[in-house]
Amino acid sequence: NHSLHFSPHTAHKALHFVSSFDSRKLALYSRTAVTMARGFLAVLAVALALSQAASAKSWLDKRFNTDGTVRTGYDASGQQVAMLNLNQQSGAAGFNSKEQFLYGEFSIQMKLIPGNSAGTVSCFYLSSGDDEWRDEIDMEFMGNSSGHPVVLNTNVWANGDGKKEHQFDLWFDPAADYHTYTIIWNPENILFKVDNLFIRSFKRFAGLAYPSSKPMRLHATLWDGSYWATEKGKIPINWSNAPFVVSYRNFYANACVSGGACHAGSGRWMNKQLDGAEWGTVKWAERSYMRYNYCDDGYRFPQGIPAECSRY
Repeated sequence: NHSLHFSPHTAHKALHFVSSFDSRKLALYSRTAVTMARGFLAVLAVALALSQAASAKSWLDKRFNTDGTVRTGYDASGQQVAMLNLNQQSGAAGFNSKEQFLYGEFSIQMKLIPGNSAGTVSCFYLSSGDDEWRDEIDMEFMGNSSGHPVVLNTNVWANGDGKKEHQFDLWFDPAADYHTYTIIWNPENILFKVDNLFIRSFKRFAGLAYPSSKPMRLHATLWDGSYWATEKGKIPINWSNAPFVVSYRNFYANACVSGGACHAGSGRWMNKQLDGAEWGTVKWAERSYMRYNYCDDGYRFPQGIPAECSRY
């Protein structure tokens, strides 16, 4: 029989090695666990922050009802994005406010359809309903064939009369990035704004119809306007380019809710009229980019140009 014999010195070294090895492993595992815990907590903190930001900026479900194919997501800044989708099977898409308003300032950022969007109409507007006596304030983006400017149609309806269009070729690519579109509606005028530039003022004149008593809902829609939208209906939608998608984000409203109170700070827009510099941007837009002005369309008004045209 052979047996192993260890001297006390050898046994002591072995015990020391095992002990130090276990200590090293324990220290390594501890550091790894702490690092993993810190990483997990950091990820959790980011997720919670994004969740809170998204919740704070989630405007669609809180304030609007939807129709058709409407998808939602969040961009890198945490802004909720509502995407209206149009194809031949789905039909029109849109969202409309749960509340009705009587005067206010309303804005939204939109990114329009890239490429060939001929025949499509993307909208941001206020309307009192669908009856023949409705009031309505429109910003309508009429699709284009590739390489041509997108046309912005602004219009005001009062008691069912809506032949008051000013149309502009947009001076930028509205599909390349988001741009801000604003309607200010008060008892004295209706103002249309693109980014930081006012492009139109529709003024109230004594004795002429003006949207002043019918509460309106806010709408955004995407629909097939082939009969009208592009080159007066000459270029219809090419459905092989579908689905068509328009993205909306960063909705803002400071308004008087029908049957309720006006929001704090309403005086800023309630009394808003254009100053000299702002009239300058209107004249610049008219001079450089206006495609159609109803006040110049004598063929359309054989009985005479509408009365307000001579009062500006």
